Amino acid sequence: MSEYNPRALADLVYRPIVTEKATLLMEQNKYVFEVVPKATKPEIKAAIEDLFKVKVVSVNTLRLPRKKRRVGKFAGFKPQYKRAIVTLASGETITLFPEV
Repeated sequence: MSEYNPRALADLVYRPIVTEKATLLMEQNKYVFEVVPKATKPEIKAAIEDLFKVKVVSVNTLRLPRKKRRVGKFAGFKPQYKRAIVTLASGETITLFPEV
């Protein structure tokens, strides 16, 4: 893990994605994050292990299709982003919702 700069790794992960499907995946010890589109699987694995101090077993990534948006007569697209589904080792967890 030492081949990556820890400061650069923290910038790869934007935020956790909390949807109904992502919540169901948490029961299987899989967590979904929005990441930089140019991030690679080894970089994402190193970033999650460094940020949350957990052991990552695998990383699956997907780039969702662009969605069209209109503002008046101007048509364009929403910015494209990349999702990473991170599978943790058994017994490891990430606390996304701290007790309030």
